[in-house]
Amino acid sequence: MNGAAKGAIVGGVFLAMASGAGYGVYTLVGDDGGSGGTGRPADSAAAAQKTSGPLTEQETGDAAKAFLAAWASGDDRAAADLTNNAQAAQSAVADYKAAAYVSKAVITPGTPNGATVPFKVEAEISYEGTSKPLVYDSQLTVVRGISTGKPLVDWQPSVIHPQLQRDERLRAGTPASPPVKAVDRNGKELTAERYPSLGPVLDALRKTYGKQTGGTPGVELWIEPATADAPKRTLLTLVEGKPGQIETVLDADVQAAAEKAVAAHAEASVVAVQPSTGNILAVANHRRDSFNAAMQGGRAPGSTLKIVTAAMLLEKGLVAADRPAECPPSASWDGKVFRNQDGFSSHGQPFANSFAKSCNTAFISLIDEVHDNGALPRVAKEAFGIGLDWKTGVLSKDGSIPETSGSAAAAEYIGQGPIKMNPLNMASITATARTGVFRQPVLVKASLDGRPLATASRSLAPGVSAQLVKMMRQTATSGTAAGVMSSVGGSDKGAKTGSAEVDGAASPDSWFTGFSGDVAAAAMVEGGGHGAEAAGPIVAQVLTF
Repeated sequence: MNGAAKGAIVGGVFLAMASGAGYGVYTLVGDDGGSGGTGRPADSAAAAQKTSGPLTEQETGDAAKAFLAAWASGDDRAAADLTNNAQAAQSAVADYKAAAYVSKAVITPGTPNGATVPFKVEAEISYEGTSKPLVYDSQLTVVRGISTGKPLVDWQPSVIHPQLQRDERLRAGTPASPPVKAVDRNGKELTAERYPSLGPVLDALRKTYGKQTGGTPGVELWIEPATADAPKRTLLTLVEGKPGQIETVLDADVQAAAEKAVAAHAEASVVAVQPSTGNILAVANHRRDSFNAAMQGGRAPGSTLKIVTAAMLLEKGLVAADRPAECPPSASWDGKVFRNQDGFSSHGQPFANSFAKSCNTAFISLIDEVHDNGALPRVAKEAFGIGLDWKTGVLSKDGSIPETSGSAAAAEYIGQGPIKMNPLNMASITATARTGVFRQPVLVKASLDGRPLATASRSLAPGVSAQLVKMMRQTATSGTAAGVMSSVGGSDKGAKTGSAEVDGAASPDSWFTGFSGDVAAAAMVEGGGHGAEAAGPIVAQVLTF
């Protein structure tokens, strides 16, 4: 040890500290030697007297130090007792060595930031004679125990590894499904390294098709999901398996554009589909977690849903793209007042103008004439295929427009209320509006596994698709989407903007959907504001791939 560091034995764990530092490096002792002591300093937070009030810097430091030392020593009981959820913590710490096969680990705490203490883990995974390093950063937060008043680590699975979520576990060994080599529709390989958003999608393809592609598994460290339908997420490969090849209908060029587009915003998702086939060309997410919100999310889509509402009104003959429609500054239904953005209104203008300018009241004021709360959910299902149990080839979530009443029914007309959609659903809705025919989106052709695809009971009524396309084109050229869609070349383009209020959120979700030629795309940015502000540029970038 050099002169800049001092050594000490703390509870049987070797602790190497830079001179004068309050934190050190804890070494997890493997089966080949060392002590299995508790790793608790004599003055640790676990021995502190019950107290109250804000945590002091000393309390935070001592609690973090004691927990990390106990974890590093492999003493799951001691580590668990230093948290506010002993049962969950003990299981996770025990699994770290027994199920994740961590043979060594050096844990280096960083500088505390209030009650949060970052740390670095330099571990080694050893399984059946093969070892490989695993290095990552994580953090813990210290809180005061409710009943004891003692400083305790606020237990979260992410303490063990930052990618762990609730009820997930680390596992190492030979996975049940072999790896797969996914290729796009032109035979170009798709990897998570090149296309980071595809990580969850590639994991899902492996789970579903790995055993059918002729590959053989290797040895890996992975995250075991909380539910059986979710795929494992590989963290480290110790021994390479032999991948089988699986063909997708993704397009590497569109995917690259989607990856770049979502990177500009946190909590952003986008999907692109081909209207003429239903093929999914790109799926991209930029999120703090690994959730595939683009295909599995469910949030109110705001005014982008006016595509479906307009289709319903057009089919009932209550409006026509060129027929005048009133757009008052406000409209009431069942005691709730609905207004337009910035209080705008228009009189004697065609309905297409209300669509292009996203006039809420032009839609809501017609609910009494519809006089059928099931009309919107019905056209969504019958003509747009919403809620028909899509089988895309990987896990995806269907959109939902429940039949409701009162002000909630009026809110649904403008994409608010209990409606749930994701970018995949909205891209498909745009594709259906574009062609008049619902084609269930797929990421893998149905011919690969013979799975049945959803089919809508009917097409859009004659002339409805043409009017929807006309109104979306007007939106893209002189309506709320004109600015952002100006970067999309050609005249064969259309769009619809949307924003959806979320209870408790400072800003609405930003939604945008559009088409150009034979590509339709939809994007959502949580808390991104109005549709053209955040989601719009994402879609425009994808459409100009």
